[in-house]
Amino acid sequence: MATHFIRNSAISWLLRTYRSRQLVMAQKLRGLHVTASLQKIVSFNLSDIGEGIREVTVKEWFVKVGDTVEQFDNLCEVQSDKASVTITSRYDGKITKIYHSIDDIALVGKPLLDFDVPNEESDSSDSSDSEQPQIHSTESQPVLLANASRSRLIVPATPAVRRIAMENKVDLSQVPPTGRNGRVLKGDVLEYLGHVPSGTNIPHPTIAKKSALPKPAVNNNAADRVEILKGVRKAMLKTMSESLNIPHFAYSDEVDMTNLVMFREQLQSFAHQSDVPKLTFMPFCIKAASIALTKYPIINSSLDLVNESVVYKNAHNISVAIDTPQGLVVPNIKNCQLKNIVEIAIDLNELVARGRSGTLTPTDFADGTFSLSNIGIVGGTYTHPCIMPPQVAIGAMGRTKVVPRFNAKNEIVKAQVMSISWSADHRIIDGVTMARFSNVWKQYLENPALFLLH
Repeated sequence: MATHFIRNSAISWLLRTYRSRQLVMAQKLRGLHVTASLQKIVSFNLSDIGEGIREVTVKEWFVKVGDTVEQFDNLCEVQSDKASVTITSRYDGKITKIYHSIDDIALVGKPLLDFDVPNEESDSSDSSDSEQPQIHSTESQPVLLANASRSRLIVPATPAVRRIAMENKVDLSQVPPTGRNGRVLKGDVLEYLGHVPSGTNIPHPTIAKKSALPKPAVNNNAADRVEILKGVRKAMLKTMSESLNIPHFAYSDEVDMTNLVMFREQLQSFAHQSDVPKLTFMPFCIKAASIALTKYPIINSSLDLVNESVVYKNAHNISVAIDTPQGLVVPNIKNCQLKNIVEIAIDLNELVARGRSGTLTPTDFADGTFSLSNIGIVGGTYTHPCIMPPQVAIGAMGRTKVVPRFNAKNEIVKAQVMSISWSADHRIIDGVTMARFSNVWKQYLENPALFLLH
């Protein structure tokens, strides 16, 4: 009996000791925190979209608060003073806040919206090399410290990103991270592989949806309407203010387009086979300008006032004025010196189509070196075009008219005559240079067979 009592007392003592130790361990572990995420709310800032653009107008939201999105999902469409751009997500998460309403101004570098990103700083993966959660303890825990030390040697990334890297045999340590605390995002891997263009937001152009303007109410005593300048009109304010600080001079001439009219008709069927539904005079004018720029490179330059020097541009990126529902925009055709007339026509038609649908991108406006405008489309003859800085010259073609002219035998003949008006920066270009440039341009248009030499 005594033995049985002693055995029960020993068992009771062992149970009390075990429970006491459990209580001590529980109290110690109260200072132990395992955090899967140090920052759940992530602000998504508007990144620089190039061309010195510092602000944009929010035109449309494709998401709302509470929506869950993935990387590269469309978030919103913004309109700069030059182009329409769609902003896409850099995160997987839930939208908790939208900072701007439609038609608000958003600033580069400032938040567009906030994301709830539960796994922004942690990674739960079934793979053997997955990250360990960050552990903070008030007690010294050798095992835990060993795991924490091992986690610091692993590149932070989600399982989806690791899977993409594994499938493409990419070493994540070689991929430049853009996520918080050195996290490699899906976009970083795709940029490393060259599958998407580099850039923090990877904007993709989208067709701007046209919204019907409300009809103003009829009120004979209505107050004056005030409209804040934005988009193309705001760009015009800035560009023309800079332009009129340039000392312009003008030069005008007439071009006999009779031979070119017939030459274009002969090329029309070939152009159809090359995906050019309509071959206008503009590609010929652009190519003639490029040939003339080769002979007079000063007109394809820019002025560096700070260093009092001239920068001669190697590429002939010729800007072309396009009338669009948003206003007059001036994108450019790249490297015209390397293209023939049909190739220029294809590029021009594409720019016109995207300009009218509102899908031009900042790249379409970047690095223009010389400008041409066709005011003849709306019936003008002569004008005094304004230079687009940092360019130093611009030309404007007037309407082609049928007029009587004398031929080499002093006979009156019907001629197709177009007027041209040039403006140039008189600080570096003199009248004689501009006239000689114009004569070369005119020579090719009046004798289109010369284009065969280029």
